[in-house]
Amino acid sequence: MKTIYLCEDSVEGILSGVYTAWTSRKGHANVKLELAGSENTMELFCEYEEVIPDAVHAAKVVQAVREKISKEAYTAVYKAALSREKDRADKIYRFLIYGFHVGAPIINMLQLPQVYDIFQMCRYIDNETHCLTGFVRFAEMEGGLLVGKIGPRNDVLVLLAPHFADRMSGENWVLYDENRKKAVLHPALKSWFLVDLISEEWEGQLKKALEEDEYEELYRCFRKNISIKERTNPVCQRNHMPLRYRPYMPEFSRGLKDV
Repeated sequence: MKTIYLCEDSVEGILSGVYTAWTSRKGHANVKLELAGSENTMELFCEYEEVIPDAVHAAKVVQAVREKISKEAYTAVYKAALSREKDRADKIYRFLIYGFHVGAPIINMLQLPQVYDIFQMCRYIDNETHCLTGFVRFAEMEGGLLVGKIGPRNDVLVLLAPHFADRMSGENWVLYDENRKKAVLHPALKSWFLVDLISEEWEGQLKKALEEDEYEELYRCFRKNISIKERTNPVCQRNHMPLRYRPYMPEFSRGLKDV
């Protein structure tokens, strides 16, 4: 009978699931990882077990991947765990099965479906992270606090934080992911940290600050004045600035039409 391990939807939760499935000694073909709360249809003749996130178990998986495969492989696993793919937990597990057998070269063996799946997730995440480094906008709240809001498809908040911490190291800023209700907080000249379960009151203040930002109208005027009507190319604009990013950009916040 196959055992399906239900993992928490987090990096630690998925790695804890990998540890539990691996150490169960039931055989890789007889185990599967799924995210708890996912809408997957329950399989017949399977036993379901919930995996409690365990920092110690997750740390052991991290150490094993870094030492027995490579640091690059761990980076790929970490990014894949941030993906929006519903079956990412099991895909990570299948990747590691080959990784521990082959070693460091596994990262380049794209002919294997298990490796290509991880590669695709990482490429998608890297692309979204790269786009957001240019599309994120900050507004100023009371007290000089800079706030920005994003709604990414993947959980890229922790990948964005180092970019803005480096470029805005002397500022107090917050970057809020409205899809996952969590934010990165950065005190001036200090390290950033991640917080979950942002309160509705704070979210309301953030929305008000973004709507009342005095630079928003300047953004729109700038966009309008530099545009050349005769050279309008909506298809090219959407390729360089997809529509899904525009609701979070002041220059487009009052409509999603192309220039």
